[in-house]
Amino acid sequence: MSAERRRKAEKIRHLLETEGDAVHENITHMNAERYDAIERFDDFEALREEARAIKEDAIADLPALVEQVRESVEANGGHLYVADDAADANRYITDVADSKDADTLVKSKSMTSEEIEMNDALEAAGVDVWETDLGEFVLQVADEGPSHLIGPSLHRSREDVADLFNEVFDPEEPFETAEELTAFARDYLGEKIHAADMGMTGANFVLADSGTITLVTNEGNARKTAVTPDTHVAVTGVEKILPSVEELQPFVELISKTATGQDISQYVSMFTPPVDSPTIDFENPDDPLGSGDGEREFHLVLIDNGRLDMREDDQLKETLYCIRCGACANSCGNFQHVGGHAFGGETYTGGIATGWEAGLRGEEAADEFNDLCTGCSRCVNACPVKIDIPWINTVVRDRLNGDATPSEFEFLVEGLTPDAEDSVDLQKRLFGNFGTLAELGSKTAPLSNWTAKLGPVRSLMDEYLGVSRERDLPQFQRETLVEWFESRRPRAPNADATRKVLLYPDAYTNYVLVERGKAAVRVLEALGAHVELASPIESGRAPLSQGMIDTASEQADAVAADLEPYLEAGFDVAVIEPSDLAAFRREYEYLLPEAAHDRLAENSYDVMEYVYGLLENGADGSTLAAPEEPVAYHSHCQQRTLGVEAYTEAVLEDHGFDVVTSDVECCGMAGSFGYKSEYYELSMDVGEDLYEQFADEDDRTLVASGTSCTEQMGDLFGRDVTHPVELLDPGP
Repeated sequence: MSAERRRKAEKIRHLLETEGDAVHENITHMNAERYDAIERFDDFEALREEARAIKEDAIADLPALVEQVRESVEANGGHLYVADDAADANRYITDVADSKDADTLVKSKSMTSEEIEMNDALEAAGVDVWETDLGEFVLQVADEGPSHLIGPSLHRSREDVADLFNEVFDPEEPFETAEELTAFARDYLGEKIHAADMGMTGANFVLADSGTITLVTNEGNARKTAVTPDTHVAVTGVEKILPSVEELQPFVELISKTATGQDISQYVSMFTPPVDSPTIDFENPDDPLGSGDGEREFHLVLIDNGRLDMREDDQLKETLYCIRCGACANSCGNFQHVGGHAFGGETYTGGIATGWEAGLRGEEAADEFNDLCTGCSRCVNACPVKIDIPWINTVVRDRLNGDATPSEFEFLVEGLTPDAEDSVDLQKRLFGNFGTLAELGSKTAPLSNWTAKLGPVRSLMDEYLGVSRERDLPQFQRETLVEWFESRRPRAPNADATRKVLLYPDAYTNYVLVERGKAAVRVLEALGAHVELASPIESGRAPLSQGMIDTASEQADAVAADLEPYLEAGFDVAVIEPSDLAAFRREYEYLLPEAAHDRLAENSYDVMEYVYGLLENGADGSTLAAPEEPVAYHSHCQQRTLGVEAYTEAVLEDHGFDVVTSDVECCGMAGSFGYKSEYYELSMDVGEDLYEQFADEDDRTLVASGTSCTEQMGDLFGRDVTHPVELLDPGP
């Protein structure tokens, strides 16, 4: 393994050992609450659509909304400052502190202040800063960065926090329980709020027509921070503006459910500062309210720091729709195991972090963690504003590829990659062009399979191509699916049938897992369909996963051209590999003209979805193989995102199979991810959840729809794994 990959692997291993258990436990709990809250909420999808439309309009109108906020805030008696960057924002805020002779400042709910490193700037100016959110207070005491957008210290267990507080604060009776820790922090920070000269908050939303600041919190410290000191500074990103309270409701509904799984947060505070609450003189507690010596003062600092440039970037613009709920991180299999100290940048974490860090600090800021997004797309359905987070990660990966320095070991992948991507890292070029490699491996099998197993060859592949020595490699078949199909007599026995379907042979099905392709042909024909086989052209999904968009576009064009005559002739398209179906239905939106994408998306089906349709429309299921053994089934991430996994379960159960289905978030493989040397251990750690779920199912046939799931389960269980269509195969 190269030095760089070894460094990444060591960092991930360290975080798995030190923070992984707490991250996994806390996110598992948050996800359970999130699923329940969304299940109870009938309007979830409708509000997602509404919220998305509101954010699209608000970002489009952002310059005008900023000026409207300025008018509203100044009309209320406050001050608005739009800061160009971190230095500009910190200069303004420290000037305010200086003008108030402030010695202490208390903060709440401001991720943006973390982004601009405001604490450091204030402390350099002689102001003591205290975090009043419990999680952020823990980080301040521990001198750590946040690991999650809404749970900054979730990488720490209660026991960790107790040890930390006992060491730092040396209480008479050591802290043990959560109640003791919370009570101590509440009293300690209450005194800090009491004595503070200034209060600072963030803002979940800013309403342009009234200058109202909305804070959605579960601790009462935010409202205390805002109104106890006489001077309140709110710091937030310029993208947080909404036109009016009329547009606020969907976001208040969505953020609590997707962030913490609550129907509504404990506190939804709406301030229109400077507030009318009477000032308080804490030095003279017996004096009546309003006897304090100061007038209330309010400053709203809206931070650009790259956001307005992101607004002009068609690929990164969607990042500005983010409402910082953290659902993308919670839905991510990798994040659930390793957390934001691996899967994040200087400030932002999780799937959306790539967009934020690249937009605010430049693409290279996302280089360290961008590859941890496997493109499984589970975060797409989790995002309350429907941001296509995997696509943002793909785009940034593509831009980073363009900056790579050509390697002296180019000869190792010579002939495997197109010229368009000749600056891409060798490892990515190898995995991004699996179809070419598979074709070569098939033509030279079994020699290719034997050679690939040799120890020195594996060592070279590990060192220079980053292919893990621990992972079994695919076994290429000498006879491809296309060759088998062409050699059959008759080649298409149902040529006169009215139902016509084109089976798409992905690279794995054509060159490696050929039997599942044969089974699909035989099952569809047994149900009365006329089956033809498409040309074995890669879909582009493999290069997309490596950020090779030019290559993916070329392959998408080729696939569309190959399939078009069949679509014109009334064929449906059946797809065996779920990630290819996801490409047809989703990613091709970015790669093909709109009409070509729409037509392919509307006429493409998961092969088991298509079988379900044939059976529901009168096909004779008795022509299929009868159940022999109970099965343990794991569906594919992108099947779930597309909502087609239920068809497989329905077909198997209706056909008489005894089915146990996994509900784990991810198998941990996600295509090439688990093959990569630096990520192999994380891949296996993620896979442990699936292993534990099926560990007692020894008498069941293991079944998976996706290639990556098949390979991961094969390694985890040491047993053969079957595609569901093979269970129905009536045989030759």
